[in-house]
Amino acid sequence: MVNRQNLSLIITNKGHNLFDLSSQSPVLLVFLRHFGCVFCKESLYDVATKREKFETEGIKIILIHMADSKTADGYFKEFGLQNIEHVSDPDCKNYAVFGLVKGSFSQLYGLKTWIRGFEVTATKPNLPNIMRIGDGLQMPGIFLIKNGRIVESFIHNSIADKPNYETFIDVCHI
Repeated sequence: MVNRQNLSLIITNKGHNLFDLSSQSPVLLVFLRHFGCVFCKESLYDVATKREKFETEGIKIILIHMADSKTADGYFKEFGLQNIEHVSDPDCKNYAVFGLVKGSFSQLYGLKTWIRGFEVTATKPNLPNIMRIGDGLQMPGIFLIKNGRIVESFIHNSIADKPNYETFIDVCHI
């Protein structure tokens, strides 16, 4: 369960905790899959494309990943996301705190996953080719946290699910 104490214990690469950050401005917390996953790459591409809009709206983006910070910095730079704040979570402890589980066979390898995987590969062929770093079974998710509370979330039913990032921006205007 997510609470103030849990958020206070999640520290970014810049030494900030999530509770304090969410008290200063809304935080878009993006839990990524392993770095070799085409859907992880698509998520980073989408976040990079919308980064300016999020920041203009006063929403701070924090990425949570399973690699070490140095590897992540290099990977994020490939997507134009240099200097983005992130959290290294190789043991997936923070994923579990937010209720993100290991995927089932159909969530990871179902027909939807194959179709969307081919679609992403065909429409975004220039995504960096990085080897897998992290737990290939881990499911992703996205949360908007404001004042220590989750105000919007997107929990993937399949790794191929694609969130509508505009929804997270709209929630901040309500």
